[in-house]
Amino acid sequence: MTPASDPQRVPDFFIVGHHKSGTTALYQMLSRHPQIYMPSLKEPKFFARDLPARLEPPTARKLPGTLEEYLTLFAEAQPQQRAGEASPSYLRSHAAAGLIARVQPAARIVAILREPASFVRSMHLQLVQSHVESEQDLAKALAAEDVVRAGQQLRRYSDHVTYTEQLRRYHAVFPREQVLVLIYDDFRADNEATVRRVLRFLDVDDTVELEKVEANPTVAIRSLRLNNALGALNEGHGPLARALASGVKAVTPDRLRRNALLAVRRKVVYGKPPPADESVTLALRRRFKGEVLALSEYLDRNLVTLWGYDSVD
Repeated sequence: MTPASDPQRVPDFFIVGHHKSGTTALYQMLSRHPQIYMPSLKEPKFFARDLPARLEPPTARKLPGTLEEYLTLFAEAQPQQRAGEASPSYLRSHAAAGLIARVQPAARIVAILREPASFVRSMHLQLVQSHVESEQDLAKALAAEDVVRAGQQLRRYSDHVTYTEQLRRYHAVFPREQVLVLIYDDFRADNEATVRRVLRFLDVDDTVELEKVEANPTVAIRSLRLNNALGALNEGHGPLARALASGVKAVTPDRLRRNALLAVRRKVVYGKPPPADESVTLALRRRFKGEVLALSEYLDRNLVTLWGYDSVD
């Protein structure tokens, strides 16, 4: 794989998803490799504009709006480096695969898939944490997951778990040797071996020393009201934020203020997630068993047994 040339440096590889499946940890570990360049903006989401923003975890930084703005993210990549980015939304997007192939037909694609019930539960907690989901009860959130936008019915959680269809979109525009599909269980069981497999896939040195990363852990929200208040304060909304505008906020750098608010969240707002509701988990596993069967056949790997779906009737 030959990196694209400057001045319009195009990414050589894309980590396409999913959320809550190790993409942040993989992004951070790859970013430390001397032969790899990844921008500080983890999720540009540039090729996933077909997805409703209000169903996505919010991004604090401004996203690129044009191809020129997007390509500037990679302008500092050295000629000998592989440039890449990580936008988990690209796997769910119906448009991203084709758009990426048009800009970079030689791109390497890395997808990470997680057992569906575990994924949905973790994603729900993440969306509550990031103020996208207001219903803390997963069963109630699933019952109300249908959203109509522009006449199209969307499902906030279930639309993520169409793994086989999502992979087909990439295989339709890229040769199979350019698409690496990882299973989250493998990444959790042997983090280092999985990352070295990715390094070999990207044609970079896989013998460099690696530091394991635990990123973006799943947490529960102790107080939704306090979490929302801190979120509004961080974004500069609400009466409290306005009252502080001429005081603490005015004399405190944004980065320090965000770090201070994050520390408060970790100590006061975030807590260890409670055990999964077995009845909800079983209902999800029954809902997604057909998808797991199809994916097992598509990847020629027995995910039915690995994920425990052989006992689901």
